[in-house]
Amino acid sequence: MTTGAAARRHLPALALAGLLGAAGVLHLRRPAVFEPLIPAALGPARPWVLGSGVAELACAALLVPPAARRLGGLASAALLVAVLPGNAKMALDADGSGPWTRDRRVTLLRLPLQAPLVAWALAVARHGAGTTPPSGALLPRPARRRGDVSDDRA
Repeated sequence: MTTGAAARRHLPALALAGLLGAAGVLHLRRPAVFEPLIPAALGPARPWVLGSGVAELACAALLVPPAARRLGGLASAALLVAVLPGNAKMALDADGSGPWTRDRRVTLLRLPLQAPLVAWALAVARHGAGTTPPSGALLPRPARRRGDVSDDRA
């Protein structure tokens, strides 16, 4: 495999790691931006924001070494699903005088991007260290039963 082909094989995982790493740093450097997203019922917002920043950095770190990518992809997908309610709250609470102000438009347009991000993370998990996964994606193949046409034990 050429160097270019190897780089292309790793690019999706490394790009997602970069995105999550940048988000994690932003959470840690500017937590006040994210604090309004935390429901009051959860208590003080700062620990939640800092914790999510650390979680994003941890996911990013797991996506870099090929041997950890399956776990990193699954953890990233779970994290992206977990923060969706906060992103929705940010869109609904966006400052402005009307429902279609610039801030609200930006946050509402960001919401549909969450689904492709989750799919991206799951694809990284499926491909793990760069090998093509068997059919069945994240789930193990079902056990063969005696008498199956594809059963080579019969």
